[in-house]
Amino acid sequence: MTRRLLFIFLLVSGILAPPACWAGGVWLYEGGTPDLGTAGAGRAALASDASTAGANPAGMTHLDRSQMLSAVQGIYIDARFDTKQSGFGGGDGGNSGGFVPSGGLHYVHRVTDDFRLGISAGSYFGLGVDYGDDWAGRYYTTEAELLVFGLNPGAGYRVNNWLSVGAGFSVLYAKLDQKAAVNNQVTDPGFADGELKFDSNDVAYGFNLGLMLTPREGTRFGLTYRSEVDLEFKDAASLKNIGPVLQGLLNASGVAGSKVDIEMTIPQALMLSGYHQLNPRWAVMGNIGWQQWSEFGKQDLTLRSTTSTTLTQDLDYDDTWHFALGAQYRFAERWLWSLGAAYDTSPTDGDTRTPDVPLDRQIRIGTGIQYDWNKDITVGAAYEYMDAGDAEIDQEGGPLQGPLKGDYDTNAIHFFAVNLIWKF
Repeated sequence: MTRRLLFIFLLVSGILAPPACWAGGVWLYEGGTPDLGTAGAGRAALASDASTAGANPAGMTHLDRSQMLSAVQGIYIDARFDTKQSGFGGGDGGNSGGFVPSGGLHYVHRVTDDFRLGISAGSYFGLGVDYGDDWAGRYYTTEAELLVFGLNPGAGYRVNNWLSVGAGFSVLYAKLDQKAAVNNQVTDPGFADGELKFDSNDVAYGFNLGLMLTPREGTRFGLTYRSEVDLEFKDAASLKNIGPVLQGLLNASGVAGSKVDIEMTIPQALMLSGYHQLNPRWAVMGNIGWQQWSEFGKQDLTLRSTTSTTLTQDLDYDDTWHFALGAQYRFAERWLWSLGAAYDTSPTDGDTRTPDVPLDRQIRIGTGIQYDWNKDITVGAAYEYMDAGDAEIDQEGGPLQGPLKGDYDTNAIHFFAVNLIWKF
């Protein structure tokens, strides 16, 4: 009966693994794994379960047996824009987020005492917003969704008692959907809004590297590098319900029916983590990380004016820094409590921020608990709250867009997860 329940849990988490969602900084640390309880603090140095196959492949050498980790995660996004100025009226768009299921599946196989193989499935990058068709920023975007699902096989090798190394290879499938309203009122009074729509997908590849240093028993330092991944979405944008005058102007500019080429780079990232066991009950951990958002290259899909020759506009981002601190307390032989907090700087500001990717600084606070059911099975649950900042928007826009100014008076994400570790 126990094995049947384990199989059902693993199957469900595998089905729920692919979706991703916008999470303030687009980069998702959250995958439903036990380190959700530390807000990701120590993730490159914890090496306490099979999720290290994706977090730091060198950490797999610290697992005494083969094991599998399955996680089911629910994400609730509460993002509500407060309009201060709009060129063509409209509402605030309500809650542009909502509920998204996600999760992950991780496996580590013990080949020899010093060599491990592993694989992780899930997503660490994505976004999604839906403001509706009558909100104030409809000529900037109405819907935008980027879903990324990846497989990351890897290997870890223990060089000696204090050094382990690891490497992995990522295969990512990405799907991009974007919609924006088109303003017919400027050239064709009386015509309802048209629609600009684009959808495309791509497969891309990357890699990750890891080091694990263990200068003394109970103290570990993990260093990880994840390469950039170049995505390219190519397709013809669809223009529907365009007024006759505007259609003629767009035909003359050559933008109608034109091919759209959106290039996007998932940033390369470095993370240094530390873990220290203070005593049999208490341990502390932390992170310092860097992500190269200046290479992101996300392009905004929009129709700015009647003389536009392109349907995209490049966005200018800055590199970001990540900091985290956490602790774990074993208050009973079978029970482990985790807590932690993290801070990520913002890659953009008001005059470059757009409503399809409302990035700002992020503050995360997490807590979780794990219970050793027996020597082979550990079950856990965790919750994390993320404050995604005001995400102020101060856009002047083009003649067909008008200005859009305001901020998000509610901009929070709630993560709920259950996970299961099966050792064998």
